[in-house]
Amino acid sequence: MSTLFSSYSLGQLQLPNRIVIAPMCQYSAEDGNASDWHVIHFGNMLLSGAGLFVIEATAVTPEGRISPADLGLWSDANQAALAYALAAGRRYSNMPVAIQLAHAGRKGSTQVPWRQGAAVAAADGGWTPLAPSALSFDTDYPAPRALDRDGIKKIRDAFAAAARRAAAIGIDAIEIHGAHGYLLHEFMSPLSNQRDDEYGGTLENRMRFPLEIFDAVREAFPAGKPVGMRISATDWVEGGWDLEQSLVLAHALKARGADFIHVSSGGLSPLQKIPVGPGYQLHLAERVKAETGMTTIGVGLITDASQAETIVSTGQADLIGLARSMLYDPHWPWHAAAQLGAQVDAPPQYWRSLPHGKAPLFRPLPKK
Repeated sequence: MSTLFSSYSLGQLQLPNRIVIAPMCQYSAEDGNASDWHVIHFGNMLLSGAGLFVIEATAVTPEGRISPADLGLWSDANQAALAYALAAGRRYSNMPVAIQLAHAGRKGSTQVPWRQGAAVAAADGGWTPLAPSALSFDTDYPAPRALDRDGIKKIRDAFAAAARRAAAIGIDAIEIHGAHGYLLHEFMSPLSNQRDDEYGGTLENRMRFPLEIFDAVREAFPAGKPVGMRISATDWVEGGWDLEQSLVLAHALKARGADFIHVSSGGLSPLQKIPVGPGYQLHLAERVKAETGMTTIGVGLITDASQAETIVSTGQADLIGLARSMLYDPHWPWHAAAQLGAQVDAPPQYWRSLPHGKAPLFRPLPKK
């Protein structure tokens, strides 16, 4: 019996297996609105056989985007476009859908990655990024403006409003983006937060805004639906945010009723030195899980089915997050199930695709 393909309860949400499609920015939205690309991409992911699909980082304000092509959920038009993009895939899939709500902070107003990520000028649709302190991410990034208390409140309210919009279109769970050097992570790290008010200085102060965001989203989203946070457990830079501080944050999130924590790392500083290799971030997730007991999503170059099975069967993490692996092979869960002697939910249109002589792999989708 494969642990990877066993069901899992995420709060009150039942997942058919432990495979989570992690958020992957597509940089294909128009004024924050999901496009035809999203219809195709969402459908692809929803027919993959994974246990949970998490929609890409979705900005809660226009200034919260990484690029002008980012997905958003700050307006009625954004909400309608996202509902439309999900509708076709949901007709043929019962996979639970989560969304990652985000604000890019000082890493905003940049080009899409295939244009090298250079700063976008105001004449080309760019804007002045917002940050805890007026410190640029790097020399070729735009200079941010430090948030005042009114700006902090507006962003907090925007996260709550986006959570209500997500609930209105039937999103099953929310992941708050507190990782990869974006706004909430910027508040947490002493490398990017040099404030001298109640939002800077001590660890308690630097965690204040991310925890206020969690509280606002948790209050705005239906009580029976899960809310969690993705974090960078370390900056991989001396004197920055680290695992010990992440454990304090994780305990605080658990006390507030967080249903899960998605443990990643890095992204805050160009000075980071990351020992990249298969499963290179799993020790971080394992420590968070061991010391807090929280449901933990582990990530980091997980590419092989036996590797994923070992991660969940030995308790390094409760769930695994796949991103690039799912883009490269959208039927990764099918192939993993075949390798591990398990089954996946699949629409009947695909049942005849199983190679001759293979053990039964597909099971009918449960009725809605």
